[in-house]
Amino acid sequence: MSDDSVRFLPYEQAVELVAAIQEEEDIDNPDRHILTVYNHANRAICWFDFEELMRDAGVQGKDATSKHILTEYVLHHIPDWALDE
Repeated sequence: MSDDSVRFLPYEQAVELVAAIQEEEDIDNPDRHILTVYNHANRAICWFDFEELMRDAGVQGKDATSKHILTEYVLHHIPDWALDE
């Protein structure tokens, strides 16, 4: 799927929608990690492959700065269909 076919929420709307971003193991592949995004009703609204996210955001480590960069990247890439979740 190309970025052209995915529409993202405005940053401000994503900030209001997202309550938590949690790193988790992929239940189907324990060697793979994902970041699951939850809303304020504690419902998962979307997820990101951790390795792809690190690559796309240009992050190497897991320090506080890297976590901040990943959080900002996620908030800028919440798909508009997440509102339906």
